[in-house]
Amino acid sequence: MPSWQPQQRRAGVLLHPTSLPSHTFEDAMHWLKFMSETGLSVWQVLPLEPPQNGLSPYQCNSAFAINPALLGHPRPLDITDENFRQFCDEQKFWLDDYALFDVLRQGFENKPWYQWPDVYRLRDQSMLETIKKARGDELIKIEWEQYLLYSEWKNIHRLAAEKNIQLFGDIPIFVAHDSADVWANPELFKLDEADMPTVVAGVPPDYFSEDGQRWGNPHYDWEKMQQTDFEWWINRMQHHFAMFDLVRIDHFRGLTAVWEIDADSETAVNGHWVETPGEELLAIAQKKLGKLPLIAEDLGIITEEVTALKQDFVLPGMSVLQFSFDAFEDNPHKPQNIGPNTVCYTGTHDNDTTLGWYQSLDEDTQQFVRQTLHMNDDDDIVECMIAAAFNSAASLAVIPLQDFLHLDSSARMNTPGTIDHNWEWSFSWEQISETDFKNNIHTKITESNRLVHV
Repeated sequence: MPSWQPQQRRAGVLLHPTSLPSHTFEDAMHWLKFMSETGLSVWQVLPLEPPQNGLSPYQCNSAFAINPALLGHPRPLDITDENFRQFCDEQKFWLDDYALFDVLRQGFENKPWYQWPDVYRLRDQSMLETIKKARGDELIKIEWEQYLLYSEWKNIHRLAAEKNIQLFGDIPIFVAHDSADVWANPELFKLDEADMPTVVAGVPPDYFSEDGQRWGNPHYDWEKMQQTDFEWWINRMQHHFAMFDLVRIDHFRGLTAVWEIDADSETAVNGHWVETPGEELLAIAQKKLGKLPLIAEDLGIITEEVTALKQDFVLPGMSVLQFSFDAFEDNPHKPQNIGPNTVCYTGTHDNDTTLGWYQSLDEDTQQFVRQTLHMNDDDDIVECMIAAAFNSAASLAVIPLQDFLHLDSSARMNTPGTIDHNWEWSFSWEQISETDFKNNIHTKITESNRLVHV
């Protein structure tokens, strides 16, 4: 597993596989070829897990399975395939429960598991054995589908490594209540006797939201997790480290403290901070798994405890240039404040595209941005923002493909706090096939000394 190497400057691109022209892994080989031709050497994706109805990869049916919609090359089921049988044995710790969860959820018309009849909700073992016998063919099809998905991703990972391209994944810190993980391990979450959360996750009120954000995910019972040396979390990390070279932990602050909101509260206003044993978790993970190839998503208001946890485990943080244009000289997102142990972005999947962001600013703020970037009258804002990211001291600079394409707000991936029209953007091969377009990216990377040679 590659370790973080802040001495090696790399240029990356943020693009979820659903944004590929086919919306599947089928296009990944062509995409890696494009990356290699341009000098991009890190491919960052969003979580690959199966999203729920809203398509958000941060609210999924499993923390381990891969989204079946990404399958590019289905093959007829072959239960005699030795590799398939080995996959099922190795992934048994999550695969059996996921397949059962999927079959039962379909059988109950996609009702959440906590609304199933008690015999299923409470995982009566005799009933589960009956289901395994009665619906064995369906279970095997789901397991086969996951085998194909993992086989495709493993091949993508191998080809990426041959081109000296690193794969950069994402772990949402919380999981969905209606997921195979909570159904199979209810004792690891703060649930009542009806398997409903007693407290839910979110963030407190701030400058951007007077009511805060109520995400609704159940909280972990960290005391129970400590009793098993965080086995569930260790399995999750090890699983992702096998799939990716780098892994971002979303809402990293939650490893020092979480905002707990009473489940019956409609907003996040009346929550409170509860400390979490993140230091102990990471120490055990490091002891069992070796050096942790983690990136800390440390955006927003960050405490001294979060900074100390990052430093103790030498974990890179994040900077987003769209957040840098204010009057505070100590703003960590300002280019001059970005250090090597950082991943620098023009914007992330939660930001508007750089062009859309700039167009939404009032004229005075636009002028301030141009002055800050030392732009001439005929300079292009998107080009200058990309250059600022590439020329920063950050060891890794990641640009959303939408910014390389100079797209406006219509190409935005996600608008936090909204439901409709998110996670749907994709590009066409025609948009990135022009030689001049590829040469322009290659030149930027070369001039910023971020070109990594094979």
